[in-house]
Amino acid sequence: MVEAGGARRHRMTLESGDHTLTLFAYRTGPLKTVLFYALTFLTLGIFRLILHWKQKWNVKVRMVPCTFEAAEYVFIVDNHNVTELQPVLRKTETMIPTENGEMRKVPELRWFLYRKLEYIWIGDETFDGNDGDEDCCWKPSSDIADKIPSRSFLAVSEANVGLTSSEILRRLEFYGRNEIVVQLRPILYLLFMEVITPFYVFQIFSVTVWYNDEYAYYASLIVALSLGSIVMDVYQIRTQEIRLRSMVHSTESVEVIRDGNEQIIGSDQLVPGDVLLIPPHGCLMQCDSVLMNGTVIVNESVLTGESVPITKVALTDETHDSIFTMEKNSKNVLFCGTQVLQTRFYRGKKVKAIVLRTAYSTLKGQLVRSIMYPKPVDFRFTKDLFKFILFLACISGCGFLYTIVVMIMRGNTLRRIIVRSLDIITITVPPALPAAMSVGIINAQLRLKKKEIFCISPSTINTCGAINVVCFDKTGTLTEDGLDFHVVRPVKASKKENNTENTISFMEEMTELTSRNGLSFDGDLVKAIATCHSLTRINGVLHGDPLDLILFQKTGWTMEEGVGDIEEETQRFDNVQPSIIKPSDDEKAEYSVIRQFTFSSSLQRMSVIVFDPSEDRPDNMMLFSKGSPEMILSLCDPKTVPEDYLTQVNAYAQHGFRLIAVARRPLDMNFNKASKVKRDSVECDLEMLGLVVMENRVKPVTLGVINQLNRANIRTVMVTGDNLLTGLSVARECGIIRPQKRAFLVEHVPGELDQYGRTKLIIKQSVSSSDEVIEDDESVSVSMGSSTWKGSSENDGFSPTNTEVEMPNAVTTENLDHLIASSYHLAISGPTFAVIVHEYPELVDQLCCVCDVFARMAPDQKQLLVEQLQAVDYTVAMCGDGANDCAALKAAHAGISLSDAEASIAAPFTSKVPDIRCVPTVISEGRAALVTSFGIFKYMAGYSLTQFVTVMHLYWISNILTDGQFMFIDMFLITMFALLFGNTPAFHRLAHTSPPTRLLSIASMTSVIGQLIIIGIAQFTVFILTAQQSWFTPYQPPVDDEVEDKRSMQGTALFCVSMFQYIILAIVYSKGKPYRGSLLSNKPMCALTVFATLLCLFIVIWPTELVLLTLGNVDLPDIYFRLFIIGVAFINALVSFAFEKGFVDYFLLGYWERYKKKRSIETIVDYVPSDHIRRPSMNGLTSSRTETTLLSGEGPQLHMTKTPKADEGQQSSSLFERIISRIGGEPAWITSSIPQSSSPDITEPEHLDRTF
Repeated sequence: MVEAGGARRHRMTLESGDHTLTLFAYRTGPLKTVLFYALTFLTLGIFRLILHWKQKWNVKVRMVPCTFEAAEYVFIVDNHNVTELQPVLRKTETMIPTENGEMRKVPELRWFLYRKLEYIWIGDETFDGNDGDEDCCWKPSSDIADKIPSRSFLAVSEANVGLTSSEILRRLEFYGRNEIVVQLRPILYLLFMEVITPFYVFQIFSVTVWYNDEYAYYASLIVALSLGSIVMDVYQIRTQEIRLRSMVHSTESVEVIRDGNEQIIGSDQLVPGDVLLIPPHGCLMQCDSVLMNGTVIVNESVLTGESVPITKVALTDETHDSIFTMEKNSKNVLFCGTQVLQTRFYRGKKVKAIVLRTAYSTLKGQLVRSIMYPKPVDFRFTKDLFKFILFLACISGCGFLYTIVVMIMRGNTLRRIIVRSLDIITITVPPALPAAMSVGIINAQLRLKKKEIFCISPSTINTCGAINVVCFDKTGTLTEDGLDFHVVRPVKASKKENNTENTISFMEEMTELTSRNGLSFDGDLVKAIATCHSLTRINGVLHGDPLDLILFQKTGWTMEEGVGDIEEETQRFDNVQPSIIKPSDDEKAEYSVIRQFTFSSSLQRMSVIVFDPSEDRPDNMMLFSKGSPEMILSLCDPKTVPEDYLTQVNAYAQHGFRLIAVARRPLDMNFNKASKVKRDSVECDLEMLGLVVMENRVKPVTLGVINQLNRANIRTVMVTGDNLLTGLSVARECGIIRPQKRAFLVEHVPGELDQYGRTKLIIKQSVSSSDEVIEDDESVSVSMGSSTWKGSSENDGFSPTNTEVEMPNAVTTENLDHLIASSYHLAISGPTFAVIVHEYPELVDQLCCVCDVFARMAPDQKQLLVEQLQAVDYTVAMCGDGANDCAALKAAHAGISLSDAEASIAAPFTSKVPDIRCVPTVISEGRAALVTSFGIFKYMAGYSLTQFVTVMHLYWISNILTDGQFMFIDMFLITMFALLFGNTPAFHRLAHTSPPTRLLSIASMTSVIGQLIIIGIAQFTVFILTAQQSWFTPYQPPVDDEVEDKRSMQGTALFCVSMFQYIILAIVYSKGKPYRGSLLSNKPMCALTVFATLLCLFIVIWPTELVLLTLGNVDLPDIYFRLFIIGVAFINALVSFAFEKGFVDYFLLGYWERYKKKRSIETIVDYVPSDHIRRPSMNGLTSSRTETTLLSGEGPQLHMTKTPKADEGQQSSSLFERIISRIGGEPAWITSSIPQSSSPDITEPEHLDRTF
């Protein structure tokens, strides 16, 4: 989709899969080009390096905006703000496909390559049908032929000729070879790209300064550590590339029809339009293709994570006049990378498919591209990290100017001024910071590996520390993979007393499905269960949907695929090989499945047409259907459905059972007609046979894990494809819906519109066995326009008669308070969610914040939900078993896969233990890693600032620490503490709140600056008092270029006190509970602390000749002054601990943060004008039902109203407090809603005004 296009435009928006690309047209300018090369040369490449880091600057400096007709380059910005510059390539007199797939010649072809896809310029010269400038746009090469009629595929298949040699060459030239190639980038290129990152460039600068300052040992250590880090990074990148290439690389010989002949070619020679022959024994699909005849059984686990074989059917005449689309015709498409297990073909004819897409345009290619170009980790901590480094750089700038001024005043040489001023920059911004920051992550990754949780994206671990909502798939994640048979409820007809009418009712529950028991009440129910499935026999073993397999095995029947006992009967099947189903207790009976309408998630059902050879009439067919109770009910003749059907369905669903309704319809048609009849014409006027009840057990660990997350105030959400009521029951059983809390269902009414022309929404209360109805003195109403829903008097699983629900224009404070306060939960189904997304976009963010169960969700809806939660500032984890969860796993901040399927390679975490106990483990390790990263960063910043203060004091006397003193601090104290800092394990229990994620928060900045002041005062005291001692000898700076003797009494005194300050900082910033274990649990660091403290005491109190010579210290003759230095360090430690624990942790992180949150809530309440709020009167009565606007925009929104109970008088602000406490964080739509004026018209937060 093009938002702003045209050949004469400079900017264009393009929808490409999951990405929205913004394209800008540029060309080179001669003057800018000359200026660019001149500045690059004059700055020795530094100017070019800066432009490499900032692509937007690169484009602005080097290029001139232009139209797309004249573009030489396209600057691309995706929806994650990742930029890329690509050249526009040109080719003259070439062939390209048209919209209907035919090839035609164009005078010029222009394209650019972006993430393995070629984007073609569709201009006036490309297609004659373009109507002016607005039709000009960029399109992926695979999307150009996007209007191919289904009849075109059928015509190619019937012709049975294939492509000609000339057509093949033209298509190969345009589409390229059918290869998904993951190219291994050269090692030297990877090394170079790592070296020119900002941190490593700064390290090169630092070690250059140190080598010039003869500080070679530490410089060499930093060089060695940096080289090791670069090598490890390059090794990890190369390993991932090799792993990905080995996973996706696949070539084999395939059989095609070309020039009217069958040929065997390499799969890399396939082009769209080729007629491909599928071998009967199966194969690995090398392209996306459309099945044209027969049926094919495939395993799509490589793409979907679902290991259940799926039956693909041929494109039929039903779609003859329609345009072929991937979404609508997915059941006809064999996707690249899927394994063909078996083909069912016409006699004398091979199964044919027409190649649709090749290489990276295929579905497998899209998956590979999503892995190669993942979504960048958008974590606030990383952004704050760079901002804090910028803050340190500003301090170093001040130190730089201070050094120049002081050195000039003291008469130092130019070389010494330059070296000392540059040295202060390397001191303030520590070059070892990147290596130190990775310590906590590496330790957390190793601890996770010991618990069989593997992480392929270590940077994601820190993100896990901020997780405040976890979305869970249901089946296979919260519950066991398989379903267990529970009972069947057959439907029977009985005569009334007057013998004129039949009464349709349910029989008692039956626990057996054998033929004998089945035929005693209704033989067709057992026949339907035994025949209506998609099972197939592969190598003698039945394969298919686990549910179908369980039910079929329960019947005890047998299945054969191939020719039956009656040859003449199978000939009537138009030479199709049928499946023969036989009961175990009747050798003569057999039932032939001659037509199968496969299961469709959109249709929620499947059907088969069955022929009984024992019948006298050959035209006597039977249609059996099974599917969701709601869908089968809509297809049945109401006269055949029991009156209490919905009551029974909801009663089972509320107890967590999965229900399948079964129905039949006799058909009077012959074999030929049955094999060609349209689905819609036979799936109607069905006769209800009964219900099959299946049980899906919750995994043993699920309840404990959910309760653990709930106690930690981490919101838990169920996202499932199952029935809404079943999902609600499982959610209540596993703790997502808390005990004794009511659940409300948000639903839509198909076909009914409100006064604004939008689909009507309603709210119903779901009543489980543990729920009570709403009290008699309380009524709830939710109004939308003039419509009202009232619960039925029967037990239909919803609210009783005294509950009235409608959906109005906006959420009212009081009724929303009633519905989504701590006593209520909301649930919604996928179809209703889709309606809200398209028709009520202003409600999407709010519903995502308060709904706990999302049922009947398609894979793209799961992904949309995750993205919407992220849009309101949640940090989202998604946990699934890989089946239909891949898109959501990739979209989440932290995807946790419980499956080893290849599709889950995109998830950062994979657990070998297939249950959700890994979720709190990942979160706790993430919290520990995040706190460690905070602590080690503040420690490294404190170390740098401490050394900065020391050096600033010494620069005042033209002195500096000796090399020995620098090495003792840098190589021993700092390096060892940094290496052992992350050894502290995660705390064994999740805390009630997540750790701070803002490095630039008031608490963090106050901590660092406060410790700097304390340390500065201590050093200043020692520096001044040292000079006042009777035995003090002032430092004599060197004259001109003579060898500098850096030893001084003031330098030694400052070194002695600063040694203890580095140890103090390590202990102060090594936080323990509630996110990490205590310092005592980190035994190596405890040992280091004791050893370092004793060593420093020894250096101060008993300075031997060896110590003085090695460190370059000067003997301070007064033992009492040396003890005074230790006393200053001790007082420094007491004040530092008191300041950190008392002021920062208790006051700022406790009282102040609570006060700030309270004020933000009050601000939102004040944002709602008083004349829009109607509070209950003192006696509990209201004069009228009022509708209060909470968040309103233009047009209608959700309203809820209620008549409160007599003892209710809560302030509307309590709503927000309960929402925040229940959902585990402040979403952006609350914090951003700051009042701008006193106008009674309330404007919705800007970011909520979006379309989908």
